[in-house]
Amino acid sequence: MVVKANAIIRLKFSDPKQLATTVTALKPEVNSPVTHRANVTLQVHDCFLILNITAKDTVALRAMTNVYLRWIASTVNIIEVIEHT
Repeated sequence: MVVKANAIIRLKFSDPKQLATTVTALKPEVNSPVTHRANVTLQVHDCFLILNITAKDTVALRAMTNVYLRWIASTVNIIEVIEHT
């Protein structure tokens, strides 16, 4: 794949358990990408989740960025609901 667009997003988590759960939830998506136009890798560094998104074009980059940020937000919201029940 010829990379023409990329983004690195660092998200800070205050709770290490939430970070670990979020990474576990996203691993199946990272391991089997839905498109050949973009690739995503996840890294954990201290209390940060680092998303590295590479894409063939800016449209694919925007789409993958939106998808992963929404998945992360949904996962964190679900964790918070479960913890407060």
